[in-house]
Amino acid sequence: MAEPTITPEEFRETTTRISDAVRRVIDGKDHAIRSAIVVLLAEGHLLVEDVPGVGKTMLARTLAAAIDADMRRIQFTPDLLPGDVTGVSVFSPSSRTFEFTRGAVFANVVIADEINRSSPKTQSALLEAMEERQVSVDGRTHPLPDPFLVIATQNPLEMDGTYALPEAQLDRFMMRISMGYPDADAEALMLRQRDTENPLERIRPVVSLEGVARLIDFAHRVHVSPLIEQYAVALARETRSHADLRLGASPRATLQLVRAAKAWAALQGRDYVIPDDVSGLVRSVFGHRLIPQRHAAAGRRQADPVTHILDQIVESVAVPVAV
Repeated sequence: MAEPTITPEEFRETTTRISDAVRRVIDGKDHAIRSAIVVLLAEGHLLVEDVPGVGKTMLARTLAAAIDADMRRIQFTPDLLPGDVTGVSVFSPSSRTFEFTRGAVFANVVIADEINRSSPKTQSALLEAMEERQVSVDGRTHPLPDPFLVIATQNPLEMDGTYALPEAQLDRFMMRISMGYPDADAEALMLRQRDTENPLERIRPVVSLEGVARLIDFAHRVHVSPLIEQYAVALARETRSHADLRLGASPRATLQLVRAAKAWAALQGRDYVIPDDVSGLVRSVFGHRLIPQRHAAAGRRQADPVTHILDQIVESVAVPVAV
């Protein structure tokens, strides 16, 4: 195996600069910022689910600005068409041929705002792009830019005029996170800062896209021992046989859990994955993929039965003692 193109010190310095740049706009949300960077380095996609006005779209815009990425925002609405996302073939009178016109998905960072407001037909336009990083139109395949990251947002409370994301699409998101409300100090700081200017306008790229590619390569090379792999598989298999779950984690979920753990370990300054990296990401990686049985929430105080079930699974699966 070839040596990585950057050193651990360079990796740590660059990712710290990215975090600091995003933190200048998104204050008090270190976990959300770290999760977004993990998904970027693991070449996944991120679903941000929260109430309006907590900075979901701003997080995506700031991350794109920090890495000098081409960014497109798609406002998903009921009248949005699949061709608006992927692109369409348009007849050119001059050449008397059909020419492909790229859609909004052709960008390094695609913000799918309120993704659950569009029809299932339009939502499905993202399936191939998110999994295979390409778009097929009229029998021709068009590769997407590299790196390619979809950050989708949705409001979990307002259900009027929305379409629930199907399991196949949820499974393509590596992680689902919630921003949450800022604390009092962070909210007061926001009032002072944004009264006179938009802090996003002050963000300058701290790394090029070529630099991002080197970071991704470094994260891919993080070592995962066979015992850690077996641990991740055991967690996934437990979700498939749990009595309170109707749908467990897919093999894609297991793969993405390990990839996310590698990126998380790299951000911690390690070139190897430990069990805590895996178990600490189970909620974010598995949570949106699982469907509980109808009786799972009956008589329980937990607002989210899936989180409670995942906590039980993490406690019940034996942790490797030697890696």
